[in-house]
Amino acid sequence: DKHIFLAYNEKNMDLYLCQNISRLEDAYSLLAYAVRRRWGMEHLPAIARSEQGKPYFPDHPNFHFNLSHSGTMALCALDEYPVGADIELIRPHHPRLSQRICSAEELAWLEGQEDPLSALCQLWTRKEALVKYHGTGLTVPLRSIRIPLPPAGELDSLLFHAATTAEFSLCACGHTAAERIVSVTREEISP
Repeated sequence: DKHIFLAYNEKNMDLYLCQNISRLEDAYSLLAYAVRRRWGMEHLPAIARSEQGKPYFPDHPNFHFNLSHSGTMALCALDEYPVGADIELIRPHHPRLSQRICSAEELAWLEGQEDPLSALCQLWTRKEALVKYHGTGLTVPLRSIRIPLPPAGELDSLLFHAATTAEFSLCACGHTAAERIVSVTREEISP
């Protein structure tokens, strides 16, 4: 099955996943593929960055995107409203990382999880997606960033779309719902 289905029925945000990229340029090829599918653009529009570093299309202010990559994976979110997206490979981390990034409520939730590496990665991708949604960068301690605990998906009028496998965790957030994550191969996104 090429799609990971999410718990929302209404489709507004598009999410694209490529699991076999070999270089950063492939993530931008995924973005070009997604832009072509959603908005019918033959070529990837010019990309600029805000003062805080959030990428945007200066010639298309009503088209929003966010892009993330980790290892050989890339995630792209598109919408007509601001979005944030993050994907992370699940891998060992420093034992005290959870103390640094998690609130007391999140630490309590983590203690009850069977797979602490996967659980911490779920929290991390939610926090990172939210930070990327706002486009402010990490200007506050991570443990002070409020997110909905898994499997919840809404907080402060933002919808969080998340999926986790044995290999990775991903999250996208924004004001609209997403029905599924479209999984594409590197060959499909090649120019």
